[in-house]
Amino acid sequence: MTRLNSIGQCNLCKKTVSGTAMSKHLESCEERKKANENEIKQNRIFLLRASAGPFFVYFEIDESLALKNIDNFLRHLWLECCGHLSAFTIRGISYSLHPQSEYEDRSMNIPVKHILKSGLEFKHEYDFGTTTELNMKCISERQGEHRKEIDILSRNNMPEFNCDKCGKPAKEICQECIGMGEEGLFCESCAKENEHDEEMFLPVVNSPRMGMCGYTGND
Repeated sequence: MTRLNSIGQCNLCKKTVSGTAMSKHLESCEERKKANENEIKQNRIFLLRASAGPFFVYFEIDESLALKNIDNFLRHLWLECCGHLSAFTIRGISYSLHPQSEYEDRSMNIPVKHILKSGLEFKHEYDFGTTTELNMKCISERQGEHRKEIDILSRNNMPEFNCDKCGKPAKEICQECIGMGEEGLFCESCAKENEHDEEMFLPVVNSPRMGMCGYTGND
């Protein structure tokens, strides 16, 4: 599987930056500073990053919202296909929507102000059969206005994936090939020549859930 780039645009100043440099850019972005100057400084606002491979998203969340709000956001943006279970793992503790005492789970209803702090790294998992794992990090926090929704500051552009057979832009991914440990990215022409049934193919999409379960994208 060949990946050619991992870049995204800052939604505030419109500058294109690599995923690895976006954290530093957002901390120094003049347009972000201007936008925050007029806010009432009454709540903590956390800047978070979720990433997996070439896929990344930077977003802000108010301290009054809960882990379940982040879970809902990630499901809608990247993950939701069949209503699978999900969980966060933070400092060795599992947080789920339906905690089970025998597994010492805790509830995702906990406000993020009780959990997050700058520099904290943690995990999010969706679907415990065909699992999509996201690396999460709290980049920083600031004082700002109370918000009821999550604000996306940057998301990766669609990565360029090449066909494993001919090198042209890939459009489909074969679940059967991937499951057998073989190369599974194909352009439209090479996909038609593949021996596996059409039902085994899923579209190449801008999500780390690409090629898993029945995921076809939420854009």
